[in-house]
Amino acid sequence: MPTGSEPDPTPITDGVFFTVPDPLPRGRHRLPRSEVLARQRDRLLIAATELLAHGGPGAVGVKPVCSRAGASLAAFYECFETKEDCIFAAYDRFIAVFIERLVAVHGEGRTWEEYVGAVLDSYFEVLEQDLVVARAFQVEMDSLGPEARRRRREALHGLGQLLHQKHREWVGTQGEVLPEAAYIAALYGVRQLASDALDTPTPDLPGTRDSVAVWVSRAFAT
Repeated sequence: MPTGSEPDPTPITDGVFFTVPDPLPRGRHRLPRSEVLARQRDRLLIAATELLAHGGPGAVGVKPVCSRAGASLAAFYECFETKEDCIFAAYDRFIAVFIERLVAVHGEGRTWEEYVGAVLDSYFEVLEQDLVVARAFQVEMDSLGPEARRRRREALHGLGQLLHQKHREWVGTQGEVLPEAAYIAALYGVRQLASDALDTPTPDLPGTRDSVAVWVSRAFAT
């Protein structure tokens, strides 16, 4: 009895973490080689991310990535040495977008608690905007081994240091803040709860954000 074909991976949302590049012109063209490689590289990053979100690390082979990206094996190896290099480059893009979004949250006219709430809003909103990329790098990424976990630690520790420094500047010399490790621990907790939500058929990120906001605002109240 036929069971039907395996569903295709869900595509990323264009313009959130990745921008789908324009297709290369057919036949001879005047695009510089650097532009050709840049477009192929982005297509490979997107394809690897979609496959990772769909089937985990086992689904991300060089040939499947090239097939999905419409790129040759030669093009892949001009951009990356291994499939892991490709995935980690995509993860670095994911983190760079997050840092850009979180740094852009302003504190003018807000209390510290309101600022923390705005940071949480920004975090959960960007996850909600592209659930494919969110699942790839918050659920499936950790199973790629020590290098993946090292990159996760570096990202979370860096964000924790940023929030700790921001809070110290906020309260000035008259106030006290928790140790830096407390901010890192809070980020680990928030990330894990978001990852648990993403690892369900219908992620409820707004509900997760609301439950997280209660204890985070109390823990870091000034």
